[in-house]
Amino acid sequence: MISLKGFKNVVYMSLALGMLFYSVPQLEFRDVGSLPMVFSIIWVVMALLVTAAHLHQILGVDEEKRKEMNRINRMKKWQLEQLVQGRRKLLQFRK
Repeated sequence: MISLKGFKNVVYMSLALGMLFYSVPQLEFRDVGSLPMVFSIIWVVMALLVTAAHLHQILGVDEEKRKEMNRINRMKKWQLEQLVQGRRKLLQFRK
């Protein structure tokens, strides 16, 4: 089942693709080096970057990295609690 965050990414990616498909026929790509062509290329690249970012989130490419960071943050929090309680023996672990 897709989460609300995943649903928002799907909606935003769909909107970016829709804007891209709507605007590409209306953009200027004829005069090489002209300002309208430069703007058109930059606009298309930005729309593709937005689409790629949302697709990256939907596919969950960073899921493993996020889990590892959560584990490290939990360990740091535990170590801080142990330090505050006066226990000097902190658990050390290697990567």
